[in-house]
Amino acid sequence: MSDSVTGDRVRHALAKVPEITVLFWVIKIISTGMGEATSDYLAHRFSPLTVAPFGVVLLVVALAIQLRSPSYNAWRYWFAVTSVAVTGTMLADGLHVKVGLSYTVTTLGYLTLLAITFFLWYRVEGTLSIHSIYTTRREIFYWATVIATFALGTAAGDFTANTLHMGFLASGFLFLALFILPGIGFFYLGLNEVVAFWFAYVMTRPLGASFADYLGVSHHRGGIAIGTGIVAIVSGVAIVILVAVVARRDQLTAGK
Repeated sequence: MSDSVTGDRVRHALAKVPEITVLFWVIKIISTGMGEATSDYLAHRFSPLTVAPFGVVLLVVALAIQLRSPSYNAWRYWFAVTSVAVTGTMLADGLHVKVGLSYTVTTLGYLTLLAITFFLWYRVEGTLSIHSIYTTRREIFYWATVIATFALGTAAGDFTANTLHMGFLASGFLFLALFILPGIGFFYLGLNEVVAFWFAYVMTRPLGASFADYLGVSHHRGGIAIGTGIVAIVSGVAIVILVAVVARRDQLTAGK
């Protein structure tokens, strides 16, 4: 076996992100719905001055635990993702609700932010591949990108549902189609792996959030009024169960 192949395998083993499997995408989509429902529930029941600082502290703690970890761990990784989902939604919605910016402006603004983040990451590291996340600097770029994708996805979902008057259900199916599209491009049309991954990753946010809103919010807002609290709890339990499955699978794989 050549030194280059051995080196690639070692770096892959040191990566701080999970393997991209079906379960990865399922947990990611559910986490976006959980973040949307949780943020919506808290925003309508508590003062923003109380909720926002709590969300920021949660995010900082989760990312600190993840960054300080010497290796990938399913529980630490998905705790960070769900923290981004909750806090990122709060902050993204705040620009519209509290500052008064339109969804068109916030969508374009976050798209620009994401593009700048990608540019800086590639300029510094020469790659955007998630399989290369084995240094602290690359991991910081990775999480900055994840936060930007959540912000963009939040704004984009609100843009289609409200500004374009598509509603939550139609928006959900639109983003489902857009989520599947890069997979088709990758497997059948030779689409670049990095492009396919990040395009699909961005789409998971409005996809999960749109269906969560449809299930949770009131009839006059375009939902079926199950309740954002119930949607948050059910999706949260689902995430815990699925992460436990992934963690157990990782444990068994490491023991071989």
